[in-house]
Amino acid sequence: MSDLGSEELEEEGENDIGEYDGERNEAGERHGHGKARLPNGDTYEGNYEHGKRHGQGIYKFKSGARYIGEYVKNKKHGHGTFIYPDGSRYEGEWADDLRHGYGVYYYVNNDTYTGEWLAHQRHGQGTYFYAETGSKYVGTWVNGQQEGAAELIHLNHRYQGKFLNKNPVGPGKYVFDIGCEQHGEYRLTDVERGEEEEEEETTMMTLVPKWKATKITELALWTPTLPEEHPPAEAPGPEEVLGAEGDGELMEEVQALADISEGETDSLRPGEDDGDSTREDSREYGRDDYRYDTTDQGLLQKSLLQRLQSRMLVWSRLSYKIGCRCRFILAVLTPYFLVGDPGPDSLTAQRTPNSGIVSFEEEESKQSELPE
Repeated sequence: MSDLGSEELEEEGENDIGEYDGERNEAGERHGHGKARLPNGDTYEGNYEHGKRHGQGIYKFKSGARYIGEYVKNKKHGHGTFIYPDGSRYEGEWADDLRHGYGVYYYVNNDTYTGEWLAHQRHGQGTYFYAETGSKYVGTWVNGQQEGAAELIHLNHRYQGKFLNKNPVGPGKYVFDIGCEQHGEYRLTDVERGEEEEEEETTMMTLVPKWKATKITELALWTPTLPEEHPPAEAPGPEEVLGAEGDGELMEEVQALADISEGETDSLRPGEDDGDSTREDSREYGRDDYRYDTTDQGLLQKSLLQRLQSRMLVWSRLSYKIGCRCRFILAVLTPYFLVGDPGPDSLTAQRTPNSGIVSFEEEESKQSELPE
């Protein structure tokens, strides 16, 4: 709704004296607080300075309109509220008797405009609310018209794009609350319409913007751009607990164990070194040579877990084999260690259950059962 439909009223000039009751200065001019009844029936109550309305005051028009606010040399200037005869109202800033600056206009049909004004017109950034539909226009205004980048918000969707002379133009998109966007553009098309005037039909051409959709996409959410983190110049030490490279070292250890399980356990004999030295060499080798570079961290972690599960199965089998070897070595070598110091306790005493150690007699009996 246009705010120019409200009746613009002119106030009495400085030469229209009328009746005055109030303070005056030494020169006899109206100065200070006073009340005036003007010849046209308007009234003013407020401050004067050198015969002119200046400062805070209330001006009532005979038509029923009124202004409550600040004056500067007989002109509305500063912050004030103007109530028009039709019931519409403006609250905001004034300059030189015109709406100028930031203000809110309340229209008769309950529409509202909140934003910037220039020389009595909507100009700059502002929001117009349509009371009948619940929609609102949020964007740029030029000389009272919707023009420039803006957003037209409805109850369940919104349009984002550019406007010209109150109409959308060019590329834009509709954003729906269900979580999708429709991209496209508004193109001006010719529309014919017939009008009958004095029994004559006249064809008129009118340019009307028409929406043409191009694609539908998922809702694009804005995410802040984080600065890139540069990797450290030196590789981390063995004692560091890490994320990705820590997983790499664990995989290297499992791989080393798998290599042992494939062939090296067959070469283990009593008296030889176990797999600790092999694992240590493979760990040190892996820290220097193994690195990964991937952009999909989620897929990599899933792959690592799958590989880790398979390797852990190999490790469990390997542990079982090593345990069997160790028990065999212990069973073979224990009698030889006990011969040098055959104390009565060592020969007869039985260890507690689950201790894993048996007496000398048991070892001797087991030894006799072993094949030569």
